[in-house]
Amino acid sequence: MANPPSFYETPAPPGLKGIKAWLLTHDHKRLGLMYLWAILFWFVIALCVGFLLRIELATMGPTIMSARVYNSAFTLHGVIMIFLFIIPAIPAIFGNFFLPIQLGTDDVFFPRLNLLSWYLYMLGGMLAIVSLFSSGGFPDTGWTFYVPFSVGTKHNVPMTVFAAFILGMSSMLTGLNFITTVHRKRDPKMGWMQIPLFTWSLYATAWVQLLATPVISITLLLVIVERVFQVGLFDPAKGGDPILYQHLFWMYSHPAVYVMILPGMGVISEVIPTFSRKAIFGYKAIVVSSMGIAIAGSLVWAHHMYTSGMSDTAVFVFSLLTFLVAIPTAVKVFSWVSTLYKASIEMTPPLLLSLVFIYLFSVGGLTGLVLGAAGPDIHVHDTHFVVAHFHFTMFGGTGFAFFAALHYWWPKMFGILYNFRVAYIATTLTTVGFMFHYVPMFILGLQGMPRRYYDYLPQYAQGNMLAAVGGVLLFFGVMLMLANLMLSFRQRKTASANPWGGCTLEWTVPSPPPLHNFVTEPVIKDYPYDFSDVIAQIETEAKVEQGKPD
Repeated sequence: MANPPSFYETPAPPGLKGIKAWLLTHDHKRLGLMYLWAILFWFVIALCVGFLLRIELATMGPTIMSARVYNSAFTLHGVIMIFLFIIPAIPAIFGNFFLPIQLGTDDVFFPRLNLLSWYLYMLGGMLAIVSLFSSGGFPDTGWTFYVPFSVGTKHNVPMTVFAAFILGMSSMLTGLNFITTVHRKRDPKMGWMQIPLFTWSLYATAWVQLLATPVISITLLLVIVERVFQVGLFDPAKGGDPILYQHLFWMYSHPAVYVMILPGMGVISEVIPTFSRKAIFGYKAIVVSSMGIAIAGSLVWAHHMYTSGMSDTAVFVFSLLTFLVAIPTAVKVFSWVSTLYKASIEMTPPLLLSLVFIYLFSVGGLTGLVLGAAGPDIHVHDTHFVVAHFHFTMFGGTGFAFFAALHYWWPKMFGILYNFRVAYIATTLTTVGFMFHYVPMFILGLQGMPRRYYDYLPQYAQGNMLAAVGGVLLFFGVMLMLANLMLSFRQRKTASANPWGGCTLEWTVPSPPPLHNFVTEPVIKDYPYDFSDVIAQIETEAKVEQGKPD
């Protein structure tokens, strides 16, 4: 069998050849791939740093690094994972690649702005790297850059903070592009209730990016102003207030949680119906819940600050809003599970990863309710319970959704398939490692072990050793998963245009898609998850197969 075409061999934009065809491209698919390799690079670095942190915490006392290196390492891990991986990963890679195709168009509305977003992303990443080797070294403040420590520390906070500022600009431009593309570029025959759920999730996310990111951008600039000019914005001795920083930071950073998770939910809403051979349950409810999460998620920031001296009224209001935001999230989980009920399920690596996502994210959501209530939150505030909850939500949620998206759209992006058996093994190893890594942290947190501490008391030794074993399994599981995808380029097993039997528009174009996406005019269905044609085709192929002589 001839080798399948590679996306790298598809026609380049007119007038561009070689490396220029990539560095100056306006093609949304090429930009999606450029984001893919950059984001995977940062993810592997952050994964390795996190692995070293867990090795350090495996035993009491110094193991492989000093306290100062530990503080800078967990700051580096957090900055990369949040600003360079979790926030941009799904929108920048799969949003860029598939949003225009799902809308039946040839590109995003602002292709030059799309290229600028990529360059800003790369510039922010390079500044983060430069700050590692600059005078003062990488900051030891944690990824939240809390004052007064971020103002007083001798480490190079301004450059790292400015890197995060640049990355925020990239995020805003991408959000603006997606919103405009949905409104102005989608196929004229496609109404609002004919848009696939992945694109809906990106649309909701884009509004949060556009409205909330300026808050953190201004806040980060204020940290730089405070360090350079010492104007006393956060210094009580000069009339400032350090709590002001927390309000400004979390006014962005809690909506950013939904910037991180909403695209992942969109991925799951694509995978579940495809491998259930069944229209997704509650399409309109999922659409409404996506917008509801985007709105309600912007109103609950102060549940991170119950211990900062809030009034009882404020505690009640923010606690109530935190519980209310769980309702649209529960709607999605209910819809996914209902879609699977009595469905003709075909198990594949993307579906397995999606099922793991549902479980891990549900645990993260339920433990989030524990932290949303002021009483238990005050008890476990700044303990390892919060670390476990955060990683169940972000890594167990967005991380596994990202892995599901990689395995789901890999054949479409590159025209090749990967080894299913290795993918199953890697998923199992990653899931088992994840559980053994983070479940002990819940117990350690309830016992009172603080987070962000270099060392711990003897009563926490057993839990940390168990978490270290899980961390090793998790690390090697993820690396095996990525290695399996990379090895698919060597094996070159051809993927058809629609290997999964999907019914959204990206499965109607060749694999990989040509320069302008569609070789014929896209056919817009009345309902984006109408599997009648796919099921009829499968039945026809089955009858033909049965009619063949042995």
